[in-house]
Amino acid sequence: MTKGDVKKVVLAYSGGLDTSIILKWLQTTYGCEVVTFTADLGQGEELGPAREKALRAGIKPENIFIDDLREEFVRDFVNPMFRANTVYEGQYLLGTSIARPLIAKRQIEIAHQVGADAVCHGATGKGNDQVRFELSYYALDPNIKIIAPWREWEFKGREDLLKFARDHQITITKDKENEAPFSVDANLLHSSSEGKVLEDPAQEAPGIVYQRTISPMEAPDQATSVTIGFAKGDAVSIDGVALSPASILARLNQLGHDNGIGRLDLVENRFVGMKSRGVYETPGGTILLVAHRAIESITLDRGAGHLKDELMPRYAELIYNGFWFSPEREMLQALIDKSQELVEGEVRLKLYKGNVMVTGRDSKASLYSSTLVTFEDDKGAYDQKDAAGFIKLNALRLRTLGQRKRKLS
Repeated sequence: MTKGDVKKVVLAYSGGLDTSIILKWLQTTYGCEVVTFTADLGQGEELGPAREKALRAGIKPENIFIDDLREEFVRDFVNPMFRANTVYEGQYLLGTSIARPLIAKRQIEIAHQVGADAVCHGATGKGNDQVRFELSYYALDPNIKIIAPWREWEFKGREDLLKFARDHQITITKDKENEAPFSVDANLLHSSSEGKVLEDPAQEAPGIVYQRTISPMEAPDQATSVTIGFAKGDAVSIDGVALSPASILARLNQLGHDNGIGRLDLVENRFVGMKSRGVYETPGGTILLVAHRAIESITLDRGAGHLKDELMPRYAELIYNGFWFSPEREMLQALIDKSQELVEGEVRLKLYKGNVMVTGRDSKASLYSSTLVTFEDDKGAYDQKDAAGFIKLNALRLRTLGQRKRKLS
C-alpha cells in the first residue's frame, strides 16, 4: 500500500515508544487519519498517559478509544480456554496468545464504528503476534486493509527508530534510550518476558525479570488454604464468596504471587518456524488449572475426560497459532463446553512455595462412589468375580498374538 490507499486506520496503541513511533509513521507515510485503541486487559499499567500522548500527537479526542476489556477477556476468552485445560507444548498457559483475538475483535468493531478502512498492529515480522492479529482481522472482516509497520518501514535497527523519535519530538524515556534489558507483555492472565538478556537459553534469567511472583524460596513457610467453587467448568467463587470472572483471576493472581506460584522458563516453537526463549508468570492461571482438573476428576466421565485430553493439544495449537475464530476451534469449543455441563462443586487447595496441592474436592454431581472403591464390605455393589471375564475378553487378542509367536518360533 502507498500514501492515499488508506483514509483512516485504527492503531492498536499502548502509548509506549514503539507504538508512538508507529503513530507518527502512519501520519507521515500514509497521510491518513489515525484512530488509537488502547485495551485494558489488566496489564497493571496506568492507561491515562496513552490518551495524553495521543492528544499531543494530534489525534482528535473522538478518535481515542481506551476500553476496559478485563471482564470480557476472562469471561469469553480465558475461561473457555481453561475449560479445556489448555497447555501448549506441555507447559505454556497461552497468556499472550489468548489476548490477541480480543484486541483484534475490538479493533475491527471500532473500525466499523468510525468508518476506518484499515487496522494496524505493532507486532514484528519475526513473531507469532503478527499472525494472530491478522488471522483474526481477516476472519472478522475479509476486506479490511492491514498495515504492519515492522514489515514495511525502512528502519534497520533501534538507532533508526530512536532517531525518528527525536526528529519528530517523540518522548524517549531514559530507560528506552539505554534500551530495556528485555521485552515485556502483560495482561490479567500472565506476563511474558523475551529478548536481550533472555536470548541465551543456557543462562539463568535474572531476578528482575519476574514481576508477578515472589521467588518460591522467599515465599512464606506456612501454606495458604483456598477453596475455589465451580459451575459449568468455570471458577465462580473463592472461599465461598461469589466474584466476577476478572475478580476471581485477580484474587488468584495475588494468592499465586504471595506463594511464588506460576513461574515458567520455556523454549517454545513459534508458528513462524523458530525457537524462542521466554519467561512467563501465570500465578492465578496455574492455580486455576490444578483446581479445574481436580473438580473434573470427580464429575467428568472417563471417556469424556480422555477425549478432552486427546483433543487439548490440537486446541492449544489453534490458539497459539492464531486460529481462535476458525470453525475448527469453534467446533472443539462446542464439544468442550458440552463436557462441562456438570463440572461443578468446590476444590480445596494448599499453596506452598511454588506448589499447588489439592487437599479435597466435592460435588453434588460427583461420579465418585466410595461404595464401589472401598476395600471393606461393599454390600454387593461390585462382584469381583466379574473381573475375570472382563480381563479374558481384553486379553483375547494378546493371547492370539502370543500363540502365533510361539507357533512361528
